[in-house]
Amino acid sequence: MKKIILTAVAVFALSFANAQEKKETGFGYAKGDFVLGGNFKSSSLTDDINGGDTKTSSLTIGPDVNYFMTDNVTLELGISLGTTKYADGKNGTTYSVLVGSRYYFLNLGERFKTYTNFGLKFVSDDNNIGVGDSNTISLGAGAGIGINYFLTSRIAIDFGLANIIDYKATSKAANNSTSFDVNLNEFNNFFSKPTFGVSYKF
Repeated sequence: MKKIILTAVAVFALSFANAQEKKETGFGYAKGDFVLGGNFKSSSLTDDINGGDTKTSSLTIGPDVNYFMTDNVTLELGISLGTTKYADGKNGTTYSVLVGSRYYFLNLGERFKTYTNFGLKFVSDDNNIGVGDSNTISLGAGAGIGINYFLTSRIAIDFGLANIIDYKATSKAANNSTSFDVNLNEFNNFFSKPTFGVSYKF
């Protein structure tokens, strides 16, 4: 009897260890996963105006987190902080907050996971460009498509492809405007406006 119990315990322990190993080495997501990601962008532009060079530089950092409510559906929260320095020494700042969701609907092989996303975004853009201060507030909604490629079981590269639907309401001083775009032609060129980021699965 004792041998039977020890054998059963050994089989259970081996099965559990094997399951854990498969979970650690698998590529993909599951209910309860947290995924921390984001993007980093730095740019510098030099223009030759009237024989003199003018330089504009900008820096943007955008962390975000996704929580998997099911194996395929996430709740997403992201922020973005940006600064711009103009040639005349003035600075501009931009920040945004995103609340949205992703739905993972197709696996392209073992490492590629495709998703659709929908989100609401609030943006405050304060640019000091020499003519006068301008503060633009906008609220937008958008839906798009993207792909995750797993480098390891926990680290993935995120490719955010073209947005299919964009809506934006903008307020600037006494001027208000709205725009709505449905970019069905983007199905012919998803890589026309890509964004790139890196994510880590907990």
